[in-house]
Amino acid sequence: MSVQPDKRLRRRVLSAAVGAALGTTVLSGAASAGSLLPQAVQAPDAAQAADSAASPTCVTPTPAYKYAWYHCQTPQQMRAAFNVPEGYKGDGQTIVLVDSYGSPTAAHDLQYFHDTFFPNEPNPNFDQVYPNGKLTYDNANCAAKGQSGPAGAEGWAGEANLDIEWAYAVAPHAHIVLLAVPPAETLGVQGFPNLFKAISDAIDTYPAGTVFSMSFGVGEETFGGAAKTQTARFDQVFAKGLAKGDTFLSSSGDSGSTDVSKQHRDTVEYDHPSVSWPNSSPYVTSVGGTQLQYDWTWNPQSNDAWTASGGYNPDYWQSTPGGQTEAVWNESFGPIGTGGGVSKIYSRPGYQNNVLPDYGNHRLVPDLSFPAAVNGGPLVYTSFFPACDRVGWHVYGGTSAASPQVAGIVALANQARKAANKGPVGDLNSRIYRFGAQGTSTFDDWASPFRDIVPQQYGSVAAGNLSNNQMWGDPVAGYPTTEGYDLTTGWGSPRATAFIKALSDQS
Repeated sequence: MSVQPDKRLRRRVLSAAVGAALGTTVLSGAASAGSLLPQAVQAPDAAQAADSAASPTCVTPTPAYKYAWYHCQTPQQMRAAFNVPEGYKGDGQTIVLVDSYGSPTAAHDLQYFHDTFFPNEPNPNFDQVYPNGKLTYDNANCAAKGQSGPAGAEGWAGEANLDIEWAYAVAPHAHIVLLAVPPAETLGVQGFPNLFKAISDAIDTYPAGTVFSMSFGVGEETFGGAAKTQTARFDQVFAKGLAKGDTFLSSSGDSGSTDVSKQHRDTVEYDHPSVSWPNSSPYVTSVGGTQLQYDWTWNPQSNDAWTASGGYNPDYWQSTPGGQTEAVWNESFGPIGTGGGVSKIYSRPGYQNNVLPDYGNHRLVPDLSFPAAVNGGPLVYTSFFPACDRVGWHVYGGTSAASPQVAGIVALANQARKAANKGPVGDLNSRIYRFGAQGTSTFDDWASPFRDIVPQQYGSVAAGNLSNNQMWGDPVAGYPTTEGYDLTTGWGSPRATAFIKALSDQS
């Protein structure tokens, strides 16, 4: 089945020929110039053959599907890996997920997700809101091209399902709102202006302490010479929300240390380090990506993910049972990996004055991170557009998987602060940089608010050296993953119980 558009295992590598060999449909057609890109990646369907003696690495719940090479995570595994407390479930909190087009089956699919993983919890408190009028999705079809119209709606539906299901997985009692705003172009008269008017209206509509998660991005350089003027206008919306006590999170991107060029219709990458927006806004908490290996350990013995005929190379994908590690997200098979670097638009905000002085006086991203890898990614249920997409469970990745889960954790922190008669978290960045240096690299040491992400070596080959966000085979240099704050994973991934306590202890 399809890899999500414009994050199709990093556009330039998974060619149509390889896709055919894998039994996948790789969506083609150049995106509109300056297109808004979803930060989600869907694993190709690689079903375990029924007569194979090999054991599949992921068997989904009903309807059961077997992945031969990709590992997957359930909500219960993810909650255990990050020590999400059972005492807080998001009661009285609101999480708004912002996605172009939304999903025609959002409510149904979230209910199925609930029935599968959380049958003892109340049914989801969920609304899909259409600020520009409800979409009919009547014209969605598999053959349509581009980022807007029918193809746009089909492509963004997976992004929307990922967002709502995994925000719910962390905060199942929260009010989950899906803000569905077409179209997906960013710089035209119907692009970002419509999107940010919808966010502004949501700030006015929902209670103080609402947590917004934005799983989209556009390269900073897309704005050209008007970057500071245009982004300043949109930043006014974020500033209004922060003043009210709301929190804004954004995915840092899936292209490592670089991005795609508007001037080449999103098909050519810049030849220098670049970051995306809105995650680079100092009013927004940038969420980078990690790879969680929970009860399995990757053990590559080859740098080649694919065979000459385009199939899966077992020597690359092999793993051993057991182990619990978390590394920077950088999957060479895509190549795909966590966005991070130095903003060209924004000067360094005060909360970053004491980190990485050698990188100059501009905004650094990301601020923190959470799992985003496809191999080991979260299970997402979808039933939209059955002519184009298999109905059932899929493995997803991308920093889109990270941002909504962190939004859920912040919602739990707001619940804890309310119980302590304190106001909501609001500007998360101004808070986390106060305690970020307390991170450690021990997987099961729960005393610190962050798990510091440090270099990891898996297997015996270069592809298994996860120590930066330089994309495999890309000449653009990446940034190193180090102890403490870095430009690939920020302060690291929140250990939910300690993270919530640190936030609730602050005034």
